[in-house]
Amino acid sequence: MTSNKFSRRDVLRTGGAAGIGLWAASNGLPAFAQDAAPEMDLPQGAAGKLTVIHRTEYFEAAQNLFRDTVTKFAAANNSELDISTTNPESFGDFLGKMSAAVQAGNPPDLAYTSNVSVPQMHLLGLLEDVNDVVEEAISKYGNVMRGINAEKIGKIDGKWMAIPFIANTTGTFFRGDKLKEKGIDPQTLDTWEKRREAALAISDPDNEFWGWGLTVNQSGDGWGVASGILNAFGGHFTDETGTKVEFDSPETVAAYEFVRETYDRNGKYAAMLPPGVESWGDISNNEAYLAGSIGYTHNAFSVYAAAKRDNNPVFPGTILLRQPNANNGDSRDGGAVGGWLTIFKGAPNVDLARKLALELLDPANFTPMSAVAGGLFMPAYENLWTDELIAADPNYAIIKDQVSVPEPFIGASWPAQPAAQIDAIRAQGVLEQSMGNVIAGRMTSQEAVTDAHNKIVQIFEEGGIM
Repeated sequence: MTSNKFSRRDVLRTGGAAGIGLWAASNGLPAFAQDAAPEMDLPQGAAGKLTVIHRTEYFEAAQNLFRDTVTKFAAANNSELDISTTNPESFGDFLGKMSAAVQAGNPPDLAYTSNVSVPQMHLLGLLEDVNDVVEEAISKYGNVMRGINAEKIGKIDGKWMAIPFIANTTGTFFRGDKLKEKGIDPQTLDTWEKRREAALAISDPDNEFWGWGLTVNQSGDGWGVASGILNAFGGHFTDETGTKVEFDSPETVAAYEFVRETYDRNGKYAAMLPPGVESWGDISNNEAYLAGSIGYTHNAFSVYAAAKRDNNPVFPGTILLRQPNANNGDSRDGGAVGGWLTIFKGAPNVDLARKLALELLDPANFTPMSAVAGGLFMPAYENLWTDELIAADPNYAIIKDQVSVPEPFIGASWPAQPAAQIDAIRAQGVLEQSMGNVIAGRMTSQEAVTDAHNKIVQIFEEGGIM
């Protein structure tokens, strides 16, 4: 199965870093922001030198265990090691540089990343076929978790092009102690509407406590909230094929009306809105929740993990809820591959990289990393969910439930499969910016929806979709 309609030529013809960035933004970050840090050179692979790049872990203990595993593996295989702890954004034009490295025959051997689009790397011809590695992992550690949509992203034309490494799910966190004070049963809060009412009920702005810690501003978290509301009302970007734009619909307009009402500073819900929430970035809700000033937020498990690690006073009152259902009652539960292992085309040490991937998945190495990572480093394979691991945290069992659902919600691309063209919409911030137009009163809901629809059509036409 191939999940996107762009060709490699379509991606490259848009030109350079800007063109490649148009189709990026895979897991919660804008496309390779180049203003975050001085740009780094991509490590060069060489025969006899195992070259590994990996993401920075939120918990240093998990990161150290990862690096120790790689270091011991390299030593056991008599290989020199070059291991870089960094994120792709640090390299600036990561995909452009990786394309050049592949063409030159000196790319890194293996990468562990969470915010680079696998379909896009495949389109650019950057990835080795790793079908044999994933099949061996499945034979040893059980099937890939059903609820993380791994096959729809990492398996292209019937072959695995990336190795599922970790599973995750976005947490929906409420201050259970505040709900209890108001006599609200958290298990009844199964829709966006019910959660909005609960957030209002627990708000106490005179004491600097606001219930609604969610933004639709352009950011990773904002995309998740905005697309979640859109899909809950039945709004969607395209038809099932992913090629016909169907954004402008009564369902989408209804979703925008919900957003308008929610963020109206003169309306019913004003008391639950923290100062500046309309312009929050990814770090803002983390800081606000950990400071004890908001009652409800959606976030990666980093906010939960930080509260746990630091013995934050909000931690004992924090409860994890499942994703809010759609308005028609359909479940929106599910998870995602939180991290992929990729081996680059023509890497100098491909066979060694394949062996290393399996070594990292060995429960003797994986379970200790997972146990100390506060929900951010969960197994992507069924049999790696051991009793030992689940016992490490009472909420790990809830995470397992969410990444095990047999028919997980496909995500923002619904009803189409995940694809590069959806990444393009996300990278351009079309959804969040149009909702911002409604919140600011620059457009009515219908005007904003029509405007966004036309922009999506333009993106698709420029990408060769329409």
